[in-house]
Amino acid sequence: MRHLITLLVALVSVLTVSAAGENNPVANPKAVVLSGNARFTVLTPEMIRIQYSGKQLFEDRATFAVVNRNLPVPAFTQTTENGYLTIKTSALTLRYKLGSEINPAQRNAQSLSITFRLNGRDVMWFPGKEDALNLKGTTRTLDGAIGDSKRSELEDGLLSRSGWALVDESPRTKRGDGSTTFAFDKNVDGIEWFAEPVDKDAIDWYFMGYGHRYKTALADFTKVAGKMPMPPLYILGYWYSKYQRYTAQDFMNIANEIQANKIPLDVMIFDMDWHTKGWTGWTWDKSIIPDPEGLIKFMHDKQLKVGLNLHPADGVDDDEEYFQDMVRDMRMPADTKVVPWQLEDSTFYRVMFRNILRKREAQGVDFWWLDWQQNLTNPRVAGLGETFWCNHVFYNDMRLNRKDHRPVIFHRWGGLGSHRYPIGFSGDSFTTFGTLAFEPYFTSTASNVCFGYWGHDLGGHQQFDGNDPELYLRWCQYGVFTPVFRTHATNWEGIERRIWKYDNFSSLLKTVNLRYALMPYIYNAARMAYDTGISICRPLYYDSPEDNNAYRFEDEYMFGSDILVAPVVSRSGKDGRASRTTWLPEGRWFDVCRNQLIDGGKTFTDSYALEEIPYFYKAGSIIVNYPHVFNLKSRPETLVLKVVPGKDGKMAYYEDNGDDEGYKNNEYTTTDLIQTRTDDGVTLKIMPRVGAFAGMPELRSYQAEFLCEDKPAQVVVNGTVLAADGWSYNAATRTVTVVLSKVGFEKMNVITLKKA
Repeated sequence: MRHLITLLVALVSVLTVSAAGENNPVANPKAVVLSGNARFTVLTPEMIRIQYSGKQLFEDRATFAVVNRNLPVPAFTQTTENGYLTIKTSALTLRYKLGSEINPAQRNAQSLSITFRLNGRDVMWFPGKEDALNLKGTTRTLDGAIGDSKRSELEDGLLSRSGWALVDESPRTKRGDGSTTFAFDKNVDGIEWFAEPVDKDAIDWYFMGYGHRYKTALADFTKVAGKMPMPPLYILGYWYSKYQRYTAQDFMNIANEIQANKIPLDVMIFDMDWHTKGWTGWTWDKSIIPDPEGLIKFMHDKQLKVGLNLHPADGVDDDEEYFQDMVRDMRMPADTKVVPWQLEDSTFYRVMFRNILRKREAQGVDFWWLDWQQNLTNPRVAGLGETFWCNHVFYNDMRLNRKDHRPVIFHRWGGLGSHRYPIGFSGDSFTTFGTLAFEPYFTSTASNVCFGYWGHDLGGHQQFDGNDPELYLRWCQYGVFTPVFRTHATNWEGIERRIWKYDNFSSLLKTVNLRYALMPYIYNAARMAYDTGISICRPLYYDSPEDNNAYRFEDEYMFGSDILVAPVVSRSGKDGRASRTTWLPEGRWFDVCRNQLIDGGKTFTDSYALEEIPYFYKAGSIIVNYPHVFNLKSRPETLVLKVVPGKDGKMAYYEDNGDDEGYKNNEYTTTDLIQTRTDDGVTLKIMPRVGAFAGMPELRSYQAEFLCEDKPAQVVVNGTVLAADGWSYNAATRTVTVVLSKVGFEKMNVITLKKA
């Protein structure tokens, strides 16, 4: 009977997920080994699911962290001998004592063990073994962070120097916010809904024994946990945000001043004062915003997206617009004073979104900022995390009901599985150099749980005294090389985030312009995150796992595959320069500040003027830039190709619509860019474009900039030697610039620099 129940649950799961999408939580039966109350599923050579249920009720539905188990079955063997079941893959050996209980409290290898090889030695894992070398993941919020005060709150991640990690989806295991995982079963209007586990006392572990193959571990995790969706392109642009009771005229003035000061911008945030008083609110405060539709249209006419802040925990009060509609549709008594927030209730979900949120979206709201602060777990469903559940429902509601746009929400981390609902809001940190120094580590480390889109309050949220132009500048410089570029602060009197109000405005503006210049590179990195599970910001040990320096220099990180960033996170000395020590991994790197190619595998100290940002291109890379743009709504006609010396190299330049889901269905293009170096010179090939999407450009201009080159004897384009005035050479920067104007995509274009 027990096995029949499990089979029926599995069948329901197959039907549910087939209707909802590509993921299938039911593993191929050939990957499953059943042994009494224990069940093992070989998912990859390095990943085995371990289940134990005294009731022999094994969960086959998706859970919050894991939504797909139907992977190609890896080669493995199973044998039973001397009272033990042994399962062997090419990477792991699992040994289970027949009939024994699997319990983490045992803390020994008698009942269960897994062994593997790491750097020439045997490593053994067993239930209850502590992972002291775990490289950590992230935490729900940086609220109140000063310096690295939140370091101890980081949850364990998927990677460890010990070579193994354990994803614990057991129903009674607590997540970082005190919540627990649930199953997904059936759906509500297309949204997979939570359900109680089949056995609350069951063990449900995913052992990951990838050694130091960190990138492979993350890629395989996204095969079972779901991909990291791409955010809309505009999300990667500059956001103006400030917690302040701005009037409609204030907002319009800010937008006009930004435009007058020639500052690129894509997002305007309306913080919580858009609504009537209280943390929770749903009704426009007409005393300051008398014409919401007109204000949003004003922003849209300026090509700006609008996001509204929500603190939904207190529900809907009787002074809110549409309150009576809520009471009626929820079938509550006529004298009801508050409709409580109860998103776990499918009726409330439908009523709340239909009666209130859809009304605001119809007024032009582009996305929601879920600034949840009150409850961590649901007061009516024990263990259900409010943060995770809000993220899941809001994101999927937009995915299903606003199909003309790519779904996105702005929210806090809710535990494993949250990577499926980009993007993250890190919370209210204090404005100190110490806090800034912690954020590079915090952001890159979150990639260890595939949470690749943290957005910070650039400049810090709460500051102790006065506006510090240098600290704000260094924070914005760091922000250039983060997933989300958003300035913000609290409403304390005197805190200023309008960069044009600072004496060093010209320096601050350069950070915004650099962000927009790098946008093609950043967007390509977002696509790579979707494809590979490797976040835009990631630690250096992904590429150099056996070098201790990759772990020691935690304020350095890779930004995409080809840029290493070592931001200045300390105050300058009396000479106006800040000193920092940087480690470069093996290989050759182009020092952008110093405009020179240098050898890696070493540590060096340099000092940086206020406008200098230490970042380095990988030798042989091709860094694609935009020319100067003010908004991401329109696609520039020209691409700037920075050709970095040092070795041969290649990149596949990626483009799509920017704000739809077509990228998941092959609606995109790639253009291979290839540089080849010989003793005679360097050749750049721009290959024919592959693929298609609606609105793709028909022609393109390229501005190829060959960095750190001596003046060539000849420049040849598509077999034709250019005249002296057909290209340029800057002796001061040693840059050769060649422009191809309005070329098609159907054939290869070749630029060759020939040495004297």
